[in-house]
Amino acid sequence: MDIRKLQRLIVDALEDVKAQDIKVYNTEHLTALFERVIIASGTSNRQTKALAASVRDKVKAAGGDVISMEGEDVGEWVLVDTGDAIVHIMQPALRQYYNLEEIWGEKPVRLKAAGTKAGVKASAEDDGEAEDDGDDAAEAKAPARRKAAK
Repeated sequence: MDIRKLQRLIVDALEDVKAQDIKVYNTEHLTALFERVIIASGTSNRQTKALAASVRDKVKAAGGDVISMEGEDVGEWVLVDTGDAIVHIMQPALRQYYNLEEIWGEKPVRLKAAGTKAGVKASAEDDGEAEDDGDDAAEAKAPARRKAAK
């Protein structure tokens, strides 16, 4: 499955169950094991389990593979391995403590908002493979950022 399609599928599955603070990072330059790390927060054990189940079900329904899932018995931190993407679903306290963004977050991926969903907060960084967010206001601000940087 194309990595862009896979990451969009995962983000949509997370949004369907109201995940918070979803971040997608390109990790191709850091490891050959996977291309994306996706990190999201759930507010309770029950929600983190439901988020992981949603990711698993949507990926399988689209014909993708779920290699393994870990942590669903407790639900504080659930990891879903889809091969090309690793999904970490954590409660906020654990997410803050382990700070995975510091390890994997060098290259954020921008995603365009899907339909009526809120979408993923885009970063100003772009790795060249990210989807275009289509935001004309952001394009208008780009020259101003370049001037400020000079």
